[in-house]
Amino acid sequence: MTPATREGIFMLRRLTLFSAAAAVAATLAAPALAGHSWGNYHWARTSNPFTVPLGDNVTNTATSNWEAALGKASSDWTASSVLDSPVVPGSTTGRKCRASNARIEVCNARYGFNGWLGLAQIWTSGSHIVKATAKMNDSYLDSSSYNAVAKQHVMCQEVGHGYGLGHQDESGADLNTCMDYADALDNPSPNAHDYEQLETIYNGHLDSTSTVSAVPAGSGRVIRAEHGLRHSYIVESLGNGFLRHTFVVKAF
Repeated sequence: MTPATREGIFMLRRLTLFSAAAAVAATLAAPALAGHSWGNYHWARTSNPFTVPLGDNVTNTATSNWEAALGKASSDWTASSVLDSPVVPGSTTGRKCRASNARIEVCNARYGFNGWLGLAQIWTSGSHIVKATAKMNDSYLDSSSYNAVAKQHVMCQEVGHGYGLGHQDESGADLNTCMDYADALDNPSPNAHDYEQLETIYNGHLDSTSTVSAVPAGSGRVIRAEHGLRHSYIVESLGNGFLRHTFVVKAF
């Protein structure tokens, strides 16, 4: 498979866009309790549990304790039997949120009133995730319209996408997980099925290496676009065999 980049956005109620981990629409719209991996994308590692740290580029605001939210997301995902997600100093800024190899950079900033609450990006080479980012959009979230639980739900989901998870369901059902697509942002943590899916992804095999070459960044040329009622799926060619896949769950 050619190297790729995918993107996942969490739009107002919720737009989740993924760049470098966009599971195809059919995968992400799978029935509840079915497999909800993001395609076959996963972090390369030689043993389990493996470590992919969360880079801390978040800053608390007047209405948002993002440091606490990041800490809880770290604890929740580390509860998995196959991975550890410690918080480490970030290597970028909230505004730029540039990805770094072998980690998930987590950021918040006022990214504008562009229709999304959170955005997750992962860069891939073949089936291996190389690097990832998770962004929380304070243009919307830094307000009384979203309480601490809602903000935690967004943080939890964007980080979960970075580990290779898609949505458990997109019917609007509340499945008591931050990886669902319920109308209310009221689930701040993963559930048992999320942990089971991570075990399915990472217990199936080990890799010969734990790092993969970096994927170049850049704007691309759209070569495929699908638009549905609740989502859009866009593929861009970045040249030299690299692709960026964008999955958008729309606000409505």
